Amino acid sequence: MLPATSPELTEDDKKPYFLWWSELTTGQFREILRSADTTERAYWIGALMREANTRDVWIFVSPGEIRTLWPLLWRHLGRSREMWSCLLKLSPPSRAA
Repeated sequence: MLPATSPELTEDDKKPYFLWWSELTTGQFREILRSADTTERAYWIGALMREANTRDVWIFVSPGEIRTLWPLLWRHLGRSREMWSCLLKLSPPSRAA
């Protein structure tokens, strides 16, 4: 696994570059990713996948987590949908929103 593109991604009190529109710190982002609310997690994982350098995604989530939430997070991927579909060998959800 490649190292993070920015050392701030390992510091909980720093603002991650890929959440440029948000005031969340890396620690707060990690907390959200542990939420029991799958809709909330799907939104933020989708934002991560859409905005972050691909190698930084794996600092926060695993391919298994993405596969589990794929039907919910697909809609949040924007133009990166096809790239992630190909990378993870996943088809569009049958009812993509």
